[in-house]
Amino acid sequence: MHIVLAQINPLVGDLEGNARLIAEVAGRAHRERAPDLVVFPELALLGYPPEDLVLRSELQSRVDAALDALRARLPLPVLLGTTRRTAAGLHNSALLLGPGVEEACYHKQCLPNYGVFDEKRYFSPGTEPLVVALGGVRCGVTVCEDIWEPGPARQAAAAGAEVLLNINGSPYHLGKVDERLAVVRERIAENGLPVLYVNLFGGQDELVFDGDSLVLDADGRLVGRAPAFEEALLSVRVAPGGALEVLDEAARRRAAGGDGAAGDADPDPEAAEIYRALTLGVGDYVDKNGFEGAVIGLSGGIDSALTLALAVDALGASRVQAVMMPSRYTADMSNEDAAEEA
Repeated sequence: MHIVLAQINPLVGDLEGNARLIAEVAGRAHRERAPDLVVFPELALLGYPPEDLVLRSELQSRVDAALDALRARLPLPVLLGTTRRTAAGLHNSALLLGPGVEEACYHKQCLPNYGVFDEKRYFSPGTEPLVVALGGVRCGVTVCEDIWEPGPARQAAAAGAEVLLNINGSPYHLGKVDERLAVVRERIAENGLPVLYVNLFGGQDELVFDGDSLVLDADGRLVGRAPAFEEALLSVRVAPGGALEVLDEAARRRAAGGDGAAGDADPDPEAAEIYRALTLGVGDYVDKNGFEGAVIGLSGGIDSALTLALAVDALGASRVQAVMMPSRYTADMSNEDAAEEA
């Protein structure tokens, strides 16, 4: 079975735009790679985190309409994150849909309610595993926080899963990928199942999502890794029994440590990683809110110089206006440095 992990950047609330993005990416994967399934991140259709948007009474009917329109545009089956309403309440769900498959839905069981997460405010937890047979491979489905707890993966393994497909909206902080690897390896050690971990990327208000999707085999070895902070497709062939083959050479190289998130040639990879996260967050904050650009007070000092560099790299020089407001107390050196920076 050939699976493509699709690392995309949805816009919260833009159901039509996100459906169009999912259809376009699925179409590109179909034309270029001919997979059996394309897997998209958590709440890919609605965007993550939707927060109080999900409390609007008309939202689910709009989600269902967007799904109906998306079905007609899909050239192959996809697994994607969406909301679903049942008698138990509103769920954060993973939905299998598209031509040639019997649709199936999984409801996220472990709802995070710490740090930046407030999912118990909005969603009802699921209780049942989902294992679907695709291309001769039995695939267990989990959603984000489910992989951080032992229960859902154990349920999927008991239900006969040969591989776990874990869809995520996992925000970035420095060192996050090491935390993810440690947790996923715990689940693999407990159940002996390989894990395909797909994450969204992009900025959403105060959060940045880094992508950095991962493929780990049944021994816990990292065998495939998508690039960070950009759209990407990662192809994996899964045999009955769960044996994996990552088909992208660049993904195999990144997994082996030959090409990190910032590029292995960078003299300070950690600083470069932070810089990429900041430029992505700034750019998406401005663009997703429909702002024309940014105005920066430029003093000539290091703080405003770095802010100017970030803004220009995120938005382009034509969308950044630098303003100098010197007084009689401002040193000539500050004015000269600010002018040179501008």
